[in-house]
Amino acid sequence: MNMFEKMLSWMPALLRATGVTISLTALSVSCGLILSLFLALGKISKSKVVQKLCGAYIYFFRGTPLLMQLFFIYYALPQLHSALTISSRFTAAWIAYSLNSAAYLAEIIRAAIQSIDKGQLEASRALGMSYGKAMRLVIIPQSIRRLIPPIGNEFIMIIKDTSLVSSIALVDLMKKTSQIQSSTASPLVYLPSMAIYLTITAVLTWVFNCLEKKFSIYE
Repeated sequence: MNMFEKMLSWMPALLRATGVTISLTALSVSCGLILSLFLALGKISKSKVVQKLCGAYIYFFRGTPLLMQLFFIYYALPQLHSALTISSRFTAAWIAYSLNSAAYLAEIIRAAIQSIDKGQLEASRALGMSYGKAMRLVIIPQSIRRLIPPIGNEFIMIIKDTSLVSSIALVDLMKKTSQIQSSTASPLVYLPSMAIYLTITAVLTWVFNCLEKKFSIYE
């Protein structure tokens, strides 16, 4: 088989593994976004206790390696109590990546919210809006455009960081690439794998650029 035929024969297996990579990224960042909104609002809350708790969460997950967090959730939690055992490698990775992503996204959201002029919130409150309603209808819509580029970067970072899940034997794109390389003794498999990563990154970049243009109306 020539080089092209070899690469073509590897594509079905690589594409199936790519599905795991994309699913893990989408689920992790989606769940991370939901959690990060509460963390960001907690970080700028008037309650010192809430501020400290959210700050401690963000500090912990930003200050420790993602790989170590993954190992702790999959290997160490069962040692603390059998009820904490997570048998599914995908679920363990999903939890680890969601918790980690939430910490980074929380800082992104907090910075975007605080970049909006304080007079906007004061004017909203003067019109009789509650704090929650003012945030939902006035502040957050204006911060969306500023959020899109860094959130897009987070998606791309998670896509690449999913390669770490091969360390717990979850068969993602990186793990499948390593398996094919080991079984065929051909490092050429890294070429189509890198092409797949680049394609995913290019598509995500295009999508977030379109979203940024769409929400530019709030600027």
